[in-house]
Amino acid sequence: MLNRIFALESHGTSPRTEILAGVTTFLTMSYIIFVQPAVLSGVMLDSPTGMDFGAVTTATCLAAALATAIMGLYARYPVALAPGMGENFVFVLTAIPIAAAAGFANPWQAALGATFIAGVLFLVLSLLGVREKIIDAASSSMKNAIAVGIGLFIAFLGLRNGQLIVSDPGSFVKLNPAILSPDVLVFLVGLIVAAVLSARRVRGALLWGILTSLLAALVLKWSLPLLPLAVLETDSVRESLLVASFTPTTAVISAPPAIGPTFLQLNLAQALSAAMIPVIVIFLFMDVFDTTGTLIGVGEQAGLLVDGRLVRSRQAMVSDAVGTVAGAAMGTSTVTSFIESAAGVEQGGRTGLTAVTVAVLFVAALFFYPVIAMVGSYPPITAAALVLVGTLMARNVTKIAWSDSSEAVPAFLTLLGIPLTNSVADGLALGLVAYPVIKALSGRRHQVSWTMWALAALLLGYFVIRYS
Repeated sequence: MLNRIFALESHGTSPRTEILAGVTTFLTMSYIIFVQPAVLSGVMLDSPTGMDFGAVTTATCLAAALATAIMGLYARYPVALAPGMGENFVFVLTAIPIAAAAGFANPWQAALGATFIAGVLFLVLSLLGVREKIIDAASSSMKNAIAVGIGLFIAFLGLRNGQLIVSDPGSFVKLNPAILSPDVLVFLVGLIVAAVLSARRVRGALLWGILTSLLAALVLKWSLPLLPLAVLETDSVRESLLVASFTPTTAVISAPPAIGPTFLQLNLAQALSAAMIPVIVIFLFMDVFDTTGTLIGVGEQAGLLVDGRLVRSRQAMVSDAVGTVAGAAMGTSTVTSFIESAAGVEQGGRTGLTAVTVAVLFVAALFFYPVIAMVGSYPPITAAALVLVGTLMARNVTKIAWSDSSEAVPAFLTLLGIPLTNSVADGLALGLVAYPVIKALSGRRHQVSWTMWALAALLLGYFVIRYS
């Protein structure tokens, strides 16, 4: 039956190979289960958003499972989906603050509404086959600058969460003088392990980094109170975040947390307000770019390209869009295809059975919620994963046309503006508004599409509305 559904023989694969590939993909991307609820609830950023940690965990796993199962059964691709890294920080650090500034009582509900609408638009564009116009609107340099900027932003947050970088009134940030504090040690252990395993091409390097940091946190939690005060650097180190807030779980398996606090809590009326329109556009662009890049990269590796074009690309795009729509309804941010799917393809995955395997594992993960909550409650444990993800995203800097100032300057404004303004929307808007202006004044107006002019005008309006 599996051979009939997934055409295993024609792809030169077997159930065992596909299931093993699915397990491999899940291991490489399962860090999102720990990171996503910590980000959306605000625990990771020490700034509560109002979203329930447990409900976001359930929404994340169910949305990932649903979207990945659709990808496997409908598009028959060995590609897994989950809430995207980058989009989740845009949700918390851009969409929610904009909604709050607009005066909405529960801004996270407006942000979910914007995510839902962006997903519906993506679905419509996928069904109509006009997504290429959006993809072509931004140049290759600008698309890669957005990825690099978000990568730098995520890595910076990882360094802050790991307490390696701390605030300073004089210079904004500085290296933590308590470099051997428990928080920093937990972060550094996980970072070194994840980096070394990644360099050695070990599957699930990010997950192993998280688990190593968890082990270090447990050891320090149990041993630190037994040490004499003289062994520690200062009283503040002894009373660090590790001792103050990290609580080891007393259980490993439990029933999944209720999804009720976030299920169907999106506010579409608020999402359609003038203040939130730019957020919808940003979510849409990010999803289109991320999905297209991932599908082409993984599809090429899996031999799914014919004459340079993806077979069943519309089905794949629809799977991604449905995932975002369903995810927003459940209570999580934009769902997108994960580049980590390439690990499963390298393991031999060639069909949708790989994706279906991943979907089953996402559901199974929900029953280990006590461990997820323990990891997510203490930011230094997941900080290393953020730095590594940022590192991977920053590799795209080599794809920017640095020799052409009309491309390089807007791209640089974007990649530097995102982390320095602490807002993906602001950094992205700086570059996308500057791009057509610089091109036109350089005598290259023909290189700017009307879509880019419209987007620049929209984002300029965003600046006026938000900062006037």
